[in-house]
Amino acid sequence: METKYIFVTGGVVSSLGKGIISSSLARLLLARGYRVTVQKFDPYINIDPGTLNPYEHGECYVTVDGHEADLDLGHYERFTNIATTRANNVTTGRIYQSVIDKERRGDYLGKTVQIIPHITDEIKRNVKALGNTGEYDFVITEIGGTVGDIESTPFLEAVRQLKWELGRNALCIHLTYVPYLKAAQELKTKPTQHSVKMLQSVGIQPDILVLRTEKEIPAGMLRKVAQFCNVAPQAVIQSLNAPTIYQVPLMMHAQKLDDMVIEMTNSEVRTEKPDLDAWNLFLEKLSSAEKLVTIGLVGKYVELQDAYKSISEALLQAATYCDRKLDLRYIHSEKLDESNVSEKLSGLDGVIIAPGFGQRGIEGKFTALRYCRQNDIPTFGICLGMQCMVIEFARNVLGMENANSTEMDHNTPYNVIDLMDEQKSISNLGGTMRLGAYECRLRPGSIPAVAYGSETVRERHRHRFEFNHEFRQRFEQAGMECVGENPQTGLVEVVQIPSLRWFVGTQYHPEYQSTVLNPNPLFISFVKAAIEYGAEREND
Repeated sequence: METKYIFVTGGVVSSLGKGIISSSLARLLLARGYRVTVQKFDPYINIDPGTLNPYEHGECYVTVDGHEADLDLGHYERFTNIATTRANNVTTGRIYQSVIDKERRGDYLGKTVQIIPHITDEIKRNVKALGNTGEYDFVITEIGGTVGDIESTPFLEAVRQLKWELGRNALCIHLTYVPYLKAAQELKTKPTQHSVKMLQSVGIQPDILVLRTEKEIPAGMLRKVAQFCNVAPQAVIQSLNAPTIYQVPLMMHAQKLDDMVIEMTNSEVRTEKPDLDAWNLFLEKLSSAEKLVTIGLVGKYVELQDAYKSISEALLQAATYCDRKLDLRYIHSEKLDESNVSEKLSGLDGVIIAPGFGQRGIEGKFTALRYCRQNDIPTFGICLGMQCMVIEFARNVLGMENANSTEMDHNTPYNVIDLMDEQKSISNLGGTMRLGAYECRLRPGSIPAVAYGSETVRERHRHRFEFNHEFRQRFEQAGMECVGENPQTGLVEVVQIPSLRWFVGTQYHPEYQSTVLNPNPLFISFVKAAIEYGAEREND
């Protein structure tokens, strides 16, 4: 079949959940036998979110080919079980950079370069890039931002053109908000009407409306929205608040979203109903779990939980498959010291030392690690968390006073974490890290090797500094073993203290490859250790 293009736009307010609707539709279409991919177009001028503070945009997600991407790509992967690439996330910055590069090369043959047609043509080329591979029946494109935002205008113009060019091979799903005014005790559809009119004013007629709401919308009100917005009554559906985002595909299927998309795009029907058996099993486990597993996440961006979205979702998935409810407690590393570490950590079943960059909050992570190591609490250090494990061990076990990473202290006498030689001439921060999936060889019998059931894995990275190989022998002799390394470079990927119940640090980010249908084995292993430790504490 010809590739079909689904555009998902948003109105009224941001953060309504376009990414969840896009992911849910992708899950449903995959479950009906179609080949599907999802992409995100972000209107900001940054080339990618790699240099954005997490407070600005939440977590920076990393694709398998090493692209730093919007956190919605994490949702796409967790819902679809399909690895994303650089082609799945495009920013205004990427579009303009490409057009300017072409102009400098003379590709436009001296013509005046303008928003239309040059910028919009570049957007359209990127929209269709995945579809042109012939590998997908449906390409779902989420347009970031809100209709009416000045920076989204070129993207919407490109969508308008594509809808006109592609005919029945394209449709638009518009997500809007229907607020409930408590004082009046009424739902209000006027914001949705205005949002659709604004979309129509740029030449796009939405085919399906998804109304985000906290209260059930009466049938009469849905018909009113359909009438005012020129949308078929059956194509106005609601997205109520759900106990978990993973219920949204079922909610959308119950309102026939997947059926409508198949019918409106004139697609051949592969199966009458989606195969969601494995998905429903996960939801059943999620809702039936009663016992808690309590995990503390020590980081410096804990005020914004989206900063650690992939980690929290990986923990939720692992806990669910271990028949536990996740009680995740965020602990600010800047506010952690010797005076309160026992109070903050003593009641936990396990501790995650979060990734990050920079000096702020680092000493709190060292304090947490020392407490966890001395009290044999299951501990998982990820990226900078692993590097902190190494530094804390060097200071308090090897006696290397002031040991540090050269990221934090250029003059440290013990640079146990340092730059790779080829990275020492860094000038720009963007795109200078080890990014994407790399192979790791694991020591037989180590916790990670047992967890994965394999001595070779490929996991994704996002870091610049590495374990300094010059100190490796001293660490090994003192009890911190380097149980994972890159087979090509010998760079240390995983450390473990075998004398402790579960004390593992990974240079890579295993959370990026944890999905609903395939939870990451290392997170499963960590949660199992936390459950066992919690049971021991209860019996003491």
